Amino acid sequence: MTARGTGFCPNCGTELADGPGLGGRPQCPNCMFVRYENPKVATGVVAERDGHILLVRRNHEPMLGKWSFPSGFVDAGEVVAEAAMRETFEETGVQVRIDRLLGVYSSRGSAVVFIAYAGAIVSGEPVAGDEAFEVGMFLPEKLPDLAFPHDPAIVATWLASREV
Repeated sequence: MTARGTGFCPNCGTELADGPGLGGRPQCPNCMFVRYENPKVATGVVAERDGHILLVRRNHEPMLGKWSFPSGFVDAGEVVAEAAMRETFEETGVQVRIDRLLGVYSSRGSAVVFIAYAGAIVSGEPVAGDEAFEVGMFLPEKLPDLAFPHDPAIVATWLASREV
């Protein structure tokens, strides 16, 4: 039986199976090749201006049409904080300053590890980029429903870190 639909060994072409003693990682029963499924690192910014949080309404899956922080995947070799600033600019047209790390979030069964930062808008006016239907500035107590399960925890951490 194929392990989690992962296919065939890139070395010998044998169908992969769940590897014994390897946490169920797909393994080739012929040459013992093990497929490691590496996580994908994503990052985003709770960007503030005048007490309002910058959000984007997503124009792509996952969570099409839902509101979230400007965010995206980190490219190989890219500094995570710089990726957060790049993604914010690409999605909203504003430059942000990263002020502090809010946390690292992951969920069982998900390949995505999300690194959240707090920051401030330092220049530009928000406009929807290629990955957003629209952008908006929201008071923390008047946020729309957010896209991802970890978003409320990120907001709570951001609020607590502002009060310190």
